[in-house]
Amino acid sequence: MILSLQFKILFTTMSGTKFPNPVVIVANGCFPQHAVPLKALQDAGTIVCCDGAVKKIVEHGLEPGYIVGDMDSIMPLHAAQYAHILHPSAEQETNDLTKAVHFCRAHGVEKVCIVGATGERDDHSIGNIALLADYATMLHSVEMLTDHGRFTPLLASSTLESYAGQQVSVFCMTPRLRIVSEGLKYPLRDAVFDSWWKGTLNEALDSRFRILFEKGKVILFRTY
Repeated sequence: MILSLQFKILFTTMSGTKFPNPVVIVANGCFPQHAVPLKALQDAGTIVCCDGAVKKIVEHGLEPGYIVGDMDSIMPLHAAQYAHILHPSAEQETNDLTKAVHFCRAHGVEKVCIVGATGERDDHSIGNIALLADYATMLHSVEMLTDHGRFTPLLASSTLESYAGQQVSVFCMTPRLRIVSEGLKYPLRDAVFDSWWKGTLNEALDSRFRILFEKGKVILFRTY
């Protein structure tokens, strides 16, 4: 009975935890070098750090607000130093980035920016990018910033801010989804996307463009 009460108190306390915006998740890929993701980190109200990225965060003079993961990659020194903000999860069905997204969502966070999710192992990079389509079903807004541009998942037709000459790639996560574009140099006219590469290497013509489709998942890449 006492244990149950203690758990209830802990759960209530965690559920009421405030995450000042913006919320940035730092994954254990290459630490950002480009000004855009670096500014996102500098402006973060809350940094949620995957356990393997703690060393990189600390080396760059930043402090994690929460550390999430299976704790197999964190240095003992940092595990002791940040014991009060460790949130371990031993399950192995998801990677640490997904654990961090679930952690944010469980605490009422609706908007997340992800950095450091690409640039080391290629398979990890591809996996993390593909997972954005799943994260979009959990969060009101999610983007991944790399040193080359931003990945934005779409679950419905959308208008995107842009500029003339911006490089744009469209990755379809739903087999045989039909897509129409407006405002791209190479128009998509009810194009059927049955391979990832088919929507790559396009270009915006003006300050915005539209991607139109029904009942599917799309991941959009735009250069800075």
